[in-house]
Amino acid sequence: MKKILLLSDTHSHIDDTILKYVAQADEVWHAGDIGDLSVTDTIKKLKPLRGVYGNIDDDKARLEFPLHNRFMCEGVDVWITHIGGYPGKYSPNIKNEIASNPPKLFICGHSHILKVIFDKKNNLLHMNPGACGKSGFHQVRTMLRFVIDGEAIKELEIIEIEKRA
Repeated sequence: MKKILLLSDTHSHIDDTILKYVAQADEVWHAGDIGDLSVTDTIKKLKPLRGVYGNIDDDKARLEFPLHNRFMCEGVDVWITHIGGYPGKYSPNIKNEIASNPPKLFICGHSHILKVIFDKKNNLLHMNPGACGKSGFHQVRTMLRFVIDGEAIKELEIIEIEKRA
C-alpha cells in the first residue's frame, strides 16, 4: 500500500502547507510545470518523487525529468504526462497510445483545473490535480492524494490549499 500525493503546476512555488502534505505521503508525483528545480529538490529531500517536465520547464528540468513517465505502482499501470487532455478530448499525440495500450491511471496537469474522470471507453481513471502554485488563472490551489493498494486506487481526497487573493 502506498499513499500518493499528486501535484502539478507549482511554477517555482513551494510552501509549508504543501510540505506538510508531502510529509504525510509515501511518494510524491509531480505532473509538470515545476518551474525552479528547488521545488523538486526540496520534495526529494523528504520523499521519493516521480515527475515529468511541463511546457514552462527549462532545459535543466528536461534533463532531470521525462516528457512521459509510465511505471507500475503496486499493481497499477500509471502514465504521467503534462499535456494529455482528458477523456473525450485527449491530446492528438496521446490519443492513439491510450486507445492501443491504456494505463489504469492516466495523470496530467497543464490546465490548472482539477478533474477526476473515469474513462469508460478506455477503462482508465484520469486525474488532473489542478495547480498548487501561485501563477496562473486558477482561483483555488489544489492537490490530490490517494492510496494505491495492490490493483486498487482508493481513498481519493481533494486538497484545497487556499483561495488566491
